[in-house]
Amino acid sequence: MDDLETLKARVKQLNARATTLKMNLHDLSEDLPTGWENIPDLAAQAFDAYRSLAEARRALTQAGG
Repeated sequence: MDDLETLKARVKQLNARATTLKMNLHDLSEDLPTGWENIPDLAAQAFDAYRSLAEARRALTQAGG
């Protein structure tokens, strides 16, 4: 049961990080062309965050959560 709660907490943490990065991308897009050179780095961070979130959600589902 403790593992399930740990997975739930991990999903919550990753979701918050992914959402923050999504908003950062949104803000960056609104400021274009200022900051255009930050697009690849920020996009990679968001991609990695959403990939980690998807993996954690899969693990939670497999654990019965």
